[in-house]
Amino acid sequence: MAEPAFWNDADRARGVIDEVNDLKAWTDPWREMSSKVQDLRELGELLEHEDDPAMNEEWSREVEEVGATLRDLELRNMLRGEDDKRDAIVTIHPGAGGTESQDWAEMLLRMYLRWGEQRGFSAELLDRLEGEEAGIKSVSFEIRGQYAYGYLKAERGVHRLVRISPFDSQGRRHTSFASVFVYPVVDDTIQIDVRDEDIEMDVYRASGAGGQHVNKTSSAVRLRHTPSGIVVTCQQERSQHKNRATAMKMLKAALYQRALEEQEAEKAKLESTKTDIGWGSQIRSYVFQPYTMVNDHRTDLKVGDVQSVMDGDLDPFIQAYLKEFGAKA
Repeated sequence: MAEPAFWNDADRARGVIDEVNDLKAWTDPWREMSSKVQDLRELGELLEHEDDPAMNEEWSREVEEVGATLRDLELRNMLRGEDDKRDAIVTIHPGAGGTESQDWAEMLLRMYLRWGEQRGFSAELLDRLEGEEAGIKSVSFEIRGQYAYGYLKAERGVHRLVRISPFDSQGRRHTSFASVFVYPVVDDTIQIDVRDEDIEMDVYRASGAGGQHVNKTSSAVRLRHTPSGIVVTCQQERSQHKNRATAMKMLKAALYQRALEEQEAEKAKLESTKTDIGWGSQIRSYVFQPYTMVNDHRTDLKVGDVQSVMDGDLDPFIQAYLKEFGAKA
């Protein structure tokens, strides 16, 4: 691990501990699985000479568990990017289409929160702007968990929905779009130069459900980074100070991601023959009618159970993406 020039002795000690923990996070699961496989092998040899249905059933169940663990470790082996182990900030913006697209953005929010829950990750809502009739105009949230960014980077892009609109009295089929952006959360070991004079801050009253929930003070914060034009907002806390601190974290994450994208753009100039990867206007289509299908246009993976996907079953798509693009993502 490269040591930043501004580290002090305490930073170096934390860096060494973090590096040791990272290595153990790789070696310990493999060691545990190797030991488990050896135990199952010995038990399997014993069962070849003994008829014990209950023990056979337990052996089969544990073999399946080892297989699932192995698949997860193989997937993690593809997460070798410098930022893959970090937490992730996800932002969702609906495309043109008003209420229909805003409702689609909210459906995507629920999908990612359910995915995080299933993995044991935690989530924190950073900013949410409600639509006039339904859905959301924009939302930002943080997913915290081991390799959250490494997994969720597979979700960057435009997501397309095809369904019979519940907002159309004539029951017509509509197509909606929403954009998903994913940034790695920048920790204190990464130096992002954000000068106070480059930031314009506005404060305003946070929106709410009305009545006693309306914020009567200007606690919501909007930050604009003038050199880059990046704008972030946060209104989740009652404290303006806390909202500004969270907005600064969001701004640093966005600036860091932009710097990475600029580096990748330079690489792309040198590898122009590789720019024909199938990135169309959308990375994935979710079709509810006239049939049900979720189709990832990058990997050609198709899943017929659209409801399970909307309930957070995204791992097949993430795995397919990492297998195909993991080393280049």
